[in-house]
Amino acid sequence: MPGEQDKPERISDAEYAVMEALWLRSPLTALEVCDEVCEKRDWSLATVKTLLSRLVVKQAVSTVPDGRRFLYSPLIERAEYAGSESRRLVDRLFGGRAAPLFAQLAEAEALTESDISEIEALLKELRK
Repeated sequence: MPGEQDKPERISDAEYAVMEALWLRSPLTALEVCDEVCEKRDWSLATVKTLLSRLVVKQAVSTVPDGRRFLYSPLIERAEYAGSESRRLVDRLFGGRAAPLFAQLAEAEALTESDISEIEALLKELRK
């Protein structure tokens, strides 16, 4: 696919937790990322450093030396990542069509009245 090589590789669930910390505030050191995620996930600083290294290799995170430490920042926007993951989900589970996804959510009663109102408003905007 054109432009596919420009996108970072898929991010694992563990890597996503690190990205969440960086999307909230950046740049951060590995220790600062650990402060955000280690206790909740029962991780060590070494685990966070490994995940940050993987994200750098995947070109999802940049690193800049700052004395004896490194500062990490996201290279992709949260919205960009959410959009590409949403597209993958729809392609993989629903043959590229969004309507069956909404039908599935409605059948599972996963949509609140507020969700339905938001979807209706979005659809109206798309038709303009």
